[in-house]
Amino acid sequence: MYSIITPVMLKVFVHGAYNDALRRQERGHAFDVDGLCRLAAESVNQSPTNVVGLTKLAEGGFNRSFLITLQDDSQIVARVPYPITVPKFYAVASEAATLEFLRSSGLPVPKVYGYSPDSNNAAGTEYIFMQFVRGTNLRDIWPVISDEEVVSVIRQLAQIESSMMALSFPAGGSLYFTKDLEKVSAGAGIPLEDKRFSVGPDTRIPLWYGRRSMLDVERGPYLSAEAALAAGARKELEYLRRFGQPLLPFRPMRREAYKHQEQSPLPHVENLNRFLLIAPSVVPKNPALTRFCIRHPDLHQSNIMVSRSPDSGCKIVGLIDWQHASILPMFLNSGIPQPLQNYNDPVSQSMIPPSLPENFDELEGGERTSAEVVYRDRLTHYHYVKNMESSHFAAFADPMWPTRGRLFQHSGGMWEGETFELKLALIEATENWDALTGGGVPCPIKFDAEEVREAKRMGKTQSEADGLVTGLHDSIGLGEDGWISNEDYENVVALLQGFKEQALAGAASQEEREQILNHWPWDDMDEEKYM
Repeated sequence: MYSIITPVMLKVFVHGAYNDALRRQERGHAFDVDGLCRLAAESVNQSPTNVVGLTKLAEGGFNRSFLITLQDDSQIVARVPYPITVPKFYAVASEAATLEFLRSSGLPVPKVYGYSPDSNNAAGTEYIFMQFVRGTNLRDIWPVISDEEVVSVIRQLAQIESSMMALSFPAGGSLYFTKDLEKVSAGAGIPLEDKRFSVGPDTRIPLWYGRRSMLDVERGPYLSAEAALAAGARKELEYLRRFGQPLLPFRPMRREAYKHQEQSPLPHVENLNRFLLIAPSVVPKNPALTRFCIRHPDLHQSNIMVSRSPDSGCKIVGLIDWQHASILPMFLNSGIPQPLQNYNDPVSQSMIPPSLPENFDELEGGERTSAEVVYRDRLTHYHYVKNMESSHFAAFADPMWPTRGRLFQHSGGMWEGETFELKLALIEATENWDALTGGGVPCPIKFDAEEVREAKRMGKTQSEADGLVTGLHDSIGLGEDGWISNEDYENVVALLQGFKEQALAGAASQEEREQILNHWPWDDMDEEKYM
C-alpha cells in the first residue's frame, strides 16, 4: 500500500493574505490519485503495485508537484496543472516537448517519462511525469554558499544559457511534439529538422489570460521578428474591442494618482495603435539579433538544482519548470534573468567589480546583513554579464535593447486600468528614434511637451507607490498574489488588519476614510472584470 493525499486535501495547502477564496478556487484540483500513481508506474515500465508513496513536493504558480516513490527507491515527479493554468493543453504539451528537445541537445533538464495534455485518462487530469533531479535547490543554500561558489554557479548558468540560445529555430512561438499539434490543428506547426518537433502557438500567459483565451488572434508560429513583436499588441486590441470597459487600476496603491476614478481603455487603445505604427522600424537590422531562440521563462533560484561537495563545489545538475517557455527573436529573449539582475544599483550599472565595504568587519547585526545582501546582488549581476557570450551579449549590449524590451512588455501586457507604462516606452522610442532605427526613417508618432511631462510625472508617482508596497511585502514575506506561508498566515493577516485600523484612525476626513475602506491594497477585490 502507498500513502495518498486525498482530493479534499489537495485544496488546502497554501493561503492568500487577500482574495484567499479565489486563490484556493483557482488552485483547488481533485483528481484520481490511484489513477495518477498507476500511470506514473506504467510510464517507467513498472507495476502499479510497486508504488509505495506519494507526497507533495512543491506548490508553483501554475502547478502542484508530487513525488511518487517506487519499491526500488526510484522516484518520479508528477506535475499537475491547476485549473487556472492557461493555455492548458498547449502549456502541458509544450513543456513536455521542450524538456525532451533540450535534453536531447545536451542541456541539464529532467527526463520526461510520460505526459497527457488533456484530462481524458485514468487520473482525470493533465500531467507530466519526469525525472526527480537529485540535488539541492539553489534558493535553499544561496545565503550560505561562498563567493567562489556563487561565481562558479553564475558562470555555469551563463554557459548553459549560451548553449541553449545558440539553438536555432525556423519560427517563433513555443515548442511541441508534432503529433500533439496535429491533434488540435493539422498543419498548424513549423517543423524542425528533427521532425518529431514543431514550433506552434506561443504559450506566454498574457496571450491567453482570462477571456483572452476566447480570442481568434495570431499567437504563432511567428514567421518574422516583427510578427512576434506585434502579436501581443494585436491581441490586446482585440480584447479591448470585445471586452474593454473602464476600470480602476488593478493595483489599489496606484489609484490615488487617478483620484480613485475608473479609467477609460481608449487611451490605451490609442497607445497600442501608436506602437503598431512604429513596430516595423523597431526590429533591429542585424540578422543575428532577429533569429529565433529559446530561453528558460522563469530563472529563479528555486528552479536551479545543484549538487554541492567539498571536492567539486556547486555544480548545476538541473534546470526545472519550463512551462510557458517561448521561442522569440534574440533581441526579445536576451538580457539578465530578472532574479539575477541588479540594474537599480549604480555599481552594477557601471560594471565595477564588487567588494564589501571597507568597514565591513566593524558592522554588526542588520547593517552587516544588509551589506552582505548588497554585495551578493552586485556579485551575481557582475559575473553573469561578464560570462555572457556570443549574440546573447550582443543583443544585451545594444543601447536600445532596454527600449525595445519595454515596448514589447507593455504593448503585450494585459489592460488593468492604466496605460502610462506603454506611453512612457513610446515616448522613450520617439526621443531616441534615430538610435533605435538606424536613422533615415521618419517617426510616425509624436507627443507634445505636456503629454511627456504628465507621463513622466505619473511614472515617478506610480514607481514610488510600487516601492512602498514592494518594501512592505518583502519585510513580511508576502508573495505574489498575496501568497503567504501557512505558518505565517494568521500573523500576517492580523498585521495587515492592524495597518488598516491605524490608517482609518488617522484619516483626516470621511472622504479619506471611505477611500481607505474602498481601496485598501490588502482587502479582497473582484478580479473578474480584469480577466
